[in-house]
Amino acid sequence: MQETQTTRRRGLSSNFRFPHSYVIIFCIILLMAVLSYIVPAGQFERAIDPVSGREVVVPGTFQFIEQNPISPFQLFVDIQRGFISASDIIFFIIFAYGFVYMLIKNGTFDALIGALLRTFGNRVAVLIPACMILFIFLGSTVGILEETYGMVPIFIGLAIAMGYDAIVGSAMVYVGAATGFAAATLNPFTIGVAQQIAGVEYGSGVLYRVLCAVVFGGIAIGYTMWYAHRVKKDPTKSIVYGEKRELSASSNHEQLMSARATVRQKLCGLLFLFTIALLLFGTVNYGWYINELAGMFLVMMIVVGFVGGFGPSQIAETFLEAAKGVMFGALAVGISRSILIVMEDACIIDTIVYYLSSLLQGTSGYLSAVGMLVVQNIVNFFIPSGSGQAAVTMPLMAPLADMIGLSRQTAVLAFQFGDGFSNMFWPTSVCTMCGIMSIPVNKWYKFVAPMFGIMFLAQIILICGAVAINYI
Repeated sequence: MQETQTTRRRGLSSNFRFPHSYVIIFCIILLMAVLSYIVPAGQFERAIDPVSGREVVVPGTFQFIEQNPISPFQLFVDIQRGFISASDIIFFIIFAYGFVYMLIKNGTFDALIGALLRTFGNRVAVLIPACMILFIFLGSTVGILEETYGMVPIFIGLAIAMGYDAIVGSAMVYVGAATGFAAATLNPFTIGVAQQIAGVEYGSGVLYRVLCAVVFGGIAIGYTMWYAHRVKKDPTKSIVYGEKRELSASSNHEQLMSARATVRQKLCGLLFLFTIALLLFGTVNYGWYINELAGMFLVMMIVVGFVGGFGPSQIAETFLEAAKGVMFGALAVGISRSILIVMEDACIIDTIVYYLSSLLQGTSGYLSAVGMLVVQNIVNFFIPSGSGQAAVTMPLMAPLADMIGLSRQTAVLAFQFGDGFSNMFWPTSVCTMCGIMSIPVNKWYKFVAPMFGIMFLAQIILICGAVAINYI
């Protein structure tokens, strides 16, 4: 009898399938629509901050307004509006992958990976920390994050060719950039905006933030290297073992090792390096963002197509193949944005922020700092945008810090940590990235949850350290 029950439990477990990413996102949208009937609608007054030039909330102006529940039909209208709102990122992903796919189709990608494998040989593992350090630095200083989306397929293919898996390739880019973005030293989109709104000089307190970046960078790299070593030693230990891969090199390891670049492929390889350099140059010097970078990738896709020997029709056909291959990830961005649209229509975001900030009143010292950190982590679920979260929370948190005896710099640090690291964990961001990476959501959580737990503990320690030294 006991054996039968055990067998039955095993059968149920083996038949269980984790829901599709779109189903998870839709359930979150549905939950937000239900909350629109439960959470009172409310809003803060907003005004242009004279220092930052951004529209921010005015402290002390929160008021409840008429309830605006989301009807079943309006919910689906908001999904449509979510796709429209996220159209810039959707087409950026399509154009960026079109460029990468063109390099895969004309053989340049295989030739480049083969050259790397031959160059590094048994030392190929050093590419993981080297690439992550680069992305951590770029995320921490110039605030690069969404701009790296187009590089994810490249590093997935590189990692698989090196004997790792898609998660390692994704972590090299996404975990690196997201860690740097969160452990920001001079990130203008988070530190710059938050310090301006809080009335703190931009760039002040940088030495402590450098320490934070080193700590979190060490955690991210160490954890990724530990996982990569396990996969290299035993491929069955890969969290995505057996998953079908589309974003990878077209040849096996032996073929890649023997692949020699033709003249056309060498030229395309140089154009690839030029494109990456142009991305960084345009972002840093001219403030290029999604639209400009999408245009750049579209131009370079056409250029490498011609240089690689493709005619106009073949370039068009290859672009359509690329669009089909990346459509899952691109559409995930649109449906994820619908979560924010529903909450905005229901006017419940300000109410949630108001209630959360009210919880901190009457607390003091270390408890207040950790409370700010927890609040900012929770708010990031509802406001995934870094600058948007700063505009809503910092006008409330800065004066609250004064009231409870904390420095405003500590309030900025709590925002910085709360806004950044939870991007790797909250489904509002994770479902988008899993779509781009073509990794099931549950598989990503199995990888990232332990690392996020370690990082959250480090956040608490470092925020308490800021209180101890009266961080200014």
